[in-house]
Amino acid sequence: MAAVRKPVLLGLRDTAVRGRPTGSGAWTASKLGGLPDALPSVAAPRPVCERCRQPLALVVQVYCPLEGSPFHRLLYVFACPRPRCSMGGARSWKVFRSQCLQTREKEAQDAQKQENGLAAEDWCEGADDWGSDSEEVPPPQRTLDFGNDPHSAKDTDCTAQLRDLHLQDTVLGAAPPVSPGEEMALPSLAPQFLPYYMCVVDEDDYRDFVSLDHAHSLLRDYQQKEGMDMEQLLSQSLPGDGDEKYEKTTIKSGDKIFYKFMKRIAPCQEQILRYSWSGEPLFLTCPTSEITEPPACSYCGVRRIFEFQLMPALVSMLRSTNLGLSVEFGTILIYTCEKSCWPENCQTPMEELCIIQEDPDEPLFK
Repeated sequence: MAAVRKPVLLGLRDTAVRGRPTGSGAWTASKLGGLPDALPSVAAPRPVCERCRQPLALVVQVYCPLEGSPFHRLLYVFACPRPRCSMGGARSWKVFRSQCLQTREKEAQDAQKQENGLAAEDWCEGADDWGSDSEEVPPPQRTLDFGNDPHSAKDTDCTAQLRDLHLQDTVLGAAPPVSPGEEMALPSLAPQFLPYYMCVVDEDDYRDFVSLDHAHSLLRDYQQKEGMDMEQLLSQSLPGDGDEKYEKTTIKSGDKIFYKFMKRIAPCQEQILRYSWSGEPLFLTCPTSEITEPPACSYCGVRRIFEFQLMPALVSMLRSTNLGLSVEFGTILIYTCEKSCWPENCQTPMEELCIIQEDPDEPLFK
């Protein structure tokens, strides 16, 4: 019996973030670029690159509370945008997880209102139902909405976005050197990519909706370069597609994995993030043992599971032509604690695992 495929949500670039939003409206919105937003009572991460010791730039911030959990939950992915660190691998990338109880959020809001001389109002009906720190937290489950997006994904012209994939934005602000051994960078010193909100769509909504002409064009380019039979390539099916069977071919395993990647993303080439809590990542190259057997959570010892990955289309949205700052990758796989552990009264973000798969043929994504 075939395994049930986990739902996959796609993150797309939406409108630009105007100004510097504050309060819960800031950290409940998923975004790319800008500066990291802090949850109540938890400091925002300010990591530095292990290679050059300079501040890392925020690549994405994802609001992803888990179903059945009383916690707000944020994941941050950072990278070093300096050319000499572009091939630095894991030393130039960091991912952090922050959480806070909704009761803590309400306490912080009430305290802020009292400081401002305002009468405290229970504007969040039912907030007390989440319980307190002493209560046992139920095991988390995946929620279908990883971001509380300010714009509806239904307003997105998907076809137009698919045909306009050449996106390039300017990176703001270079960062001066950071003293060796310093673990956190000041906000004003961190380089910033232009911030944009992310909207969320279900991958299934894209199937059979958009023409695959663009994907076929990419595959023809690949065929011409590698000298492969196009019909043979197109006969391959995707893993987890039900009763479809693989046909026997002589395609190298690396080429097969690359082709499956291209075929799967073809209906929505503009996707910058794929979210599937406890699901299966979409590999760009042959997975290593680090991916097939990721290390356990360094805090509680529970295994780590796949949560989301960053996609090639994001690269052009984070590139700078005038400051010499850019981020290059094929796909970034993010693994987090299956239990989403969070010690009582924890006030600092917890580091999670990111695995980089380099782009095997970068020109095809241009």
